[in-house]
Amino acid sequence: MTYISGFKAVWLLCMFDLPTHTKKQRKAAHKFRKELIEDGYWMLQFSVYGRPCASDDHAAVHLGRLQLNLPKEGQVRVMKITDKQYQRMLVYYGKKSKAAETIPGQLELF
Repeated sequence: MTYISGFKAVWLLCMFDLPTHTKKQRKAAHKFRKELIEDGYWMLQFSVYGRPCASDDHAAVHLGRLQLNLPKEGQVRVMKITDKQYQRMLVYYGKKSKAAETIPGQLELF
C-alpha cells in the first residue's frame, strides 16, 4: 500500500454478529453491510470487512460514519491496525497458505 508522505497508514477491521431471525433483522444486517461497502470497506470474510486509511484522522472520519450506521441489534467490533500488521496477516485455504489479497494503492502526493 502506498500512502501520502508523512502520514501513517492504518486499517480498520470491522467484525460483526447481527441477528437475522426476522425479516426486519435481515434487512438491517443487509443495510449495514451495504453501508460498509459504500464507505470503501470490502469483505474479507462473511462478517469481517476491512478498509485502508491514509492516517489516523482519516480513520476517525470512517469510524464516525460507521457509528452513525450501527444497527439497533447485534454486536459490532472495530479494530485499528497498522499497514505493517495487516501485511503480516496469514490466509489459509484449507491446509495451504496463500498471500493475502493485493489491494489497490492510494494516491501518493509529492
